[in-house]
Amino acid sequence: MLDLRPFDSLGRFEIDWLSARYHFSFANYHDSSRMGLGPLRVWNDDTVRAGGGFDPHPHRDMEIITYVRNGAITHRDNLGSHGRVPKGSIQVMSAGTGIVHSEFNLDPDDMTLFQIWIHPNRRGLTPRWEMRDFPTEPGTLHTLASGRDADIAAGAIPIAQDAAVLGGVLPKGASWVTPLHGRGAYLVPTFGSLIAEAGSKTVTVNARDGLLVQGEAGLTLTAQEDTEVTLVDVALPE
Repeated sequence: MLDLRPFDSLGRFEIDWLSARYHFSFANYHDSSRMGLGPLRVWNDDTVRAGGGFDPHPHRDMEIITYVRNGAITHRDNLGSHGRVPKGSIQVMSAGTGIVHSEFNLDPDDMTLFQIWIHPNRRGLTPRWEMRDFPTEPGTLHTLASGRDADIAAGAIPIAQDAAVLGGVLPKGASWVTPLHGRGAYLVPTFGSLIAEAGSKTVTVNARDGLLVQGEAGLTLTAQEDTEVTLVDVALPE
């Protein structure tokens, strides 16, 4: 199954400092057909205006991955972690037994980000926070965060789930192929456009559209123009 979620069909929330789009049910937006994909529960596309941000609030037992697409977000939490996460960086916050954090756009321009929540495979973990740069060299997708030993050994930020967050830029005409073997995937192009192919099915995915992939042996992505892609690959319950 290839289930395209066009950007205009996403849930939405608007206040003076925040413009949010929800790929899955979240907060005031509920769609029983968009409740997540296995342990992947949240994918939000947020624009935070200068000076705006999320006041201190708690999380528990969730792996929260933030990719900053433009601008920068400043993170502070009750563990003593404090950092400015700039464009091209990802932040992983493992909420575990509980964490309280704030996130603000202290820069003069609007900031855009994807925030992705994944249920962990065990509860009661020690909370932690990490960040790293998002790869910019074009040609393939890189594993940014993962629960798989080989990915972690290669430099991915650890998360507590059989899942991986990948990202990268595919130049126009380039293809990227991955086996799925029954796993699920969800992807969003940051910019550009691509053709997704699984078996005999194809679909065009434009910037900020979402595509859910389930029940397929493999997936091929071919860039129609230079295209940056963020993709989550998850094990699904049997």
